[in-house]
Amino acid sequence: MALTKSSETAARILEAAYRRLASDGYARLNMRDVAVEAGVNHALIHYYFGSKDQLVIAVLEEANRRLLERQKQMYTAPGDFAAKWAQARAFYEEDLSSGFVRVQMELWAASLSNEALREQFVPHFMAWYRVIEDAVREALKHYRLELPVSPEALATWVVDFWFGMEFAMLLGIPDTQAHHQEALDAMQRLLAHFDQQASSQAALSTTDNRLT
Repeated sequence: MALTKSSETAARILEAAYRRLASDGYARLNMRDVAVEAGVNHALIHYYFGSKDQLVIAVLEEANRRLLERQKQMYTAPGDFAAKWAQARAFYEEDLSSGFVRVQMELWAASLSNEALREQFVPHFMAWYRVIEDAVREALKHYRLELPVSPEALATWVVDFWFGMEFAMLLGIPDTQAHHQEALDAMQRLLAHFDQQASSQAALSTTDNRLT
């Protein structure tokens, strides 16, 4: 649900719920604990958000709104895609530290056995696919690449890799076994290669135009 009853109290509840969800997880999330941390009466949580599931979806919606806009601005800004990949990696570290990765993964896991929660969670989850699909289309256009696979398929590879990496990291699987950093570095080198090619082609095209 959108935060239509905008107020300082509702904002404090959302912030407290985010912290508790990131630290305790969905299964252990207790509305009374959220009320205590927010410094509000327990009844106010039900007034603003109704149920526990509506509260956690509101938490995700607010975080998604900010972070998806951040990603869109980064991908649409001028610059090489290797640099954007590096920025996406930095954003990921921020989201890991802030608890967002844990929040999203907790709701993903809870949605497997909670159909009502799943119906609300999936559109927010899929919004990340849409952002990456747009970024992949822009990259293919920038690089002038015609591949035998669709932008949607490439975006799925990227997004599923990130989410798989998030689960592995939250489970504590060391990178010596999962090799995620190696994979991230490899993609950055590949994008840097494409960036260099695109830059050389642009320079060559400029020279040809001057000669003609």
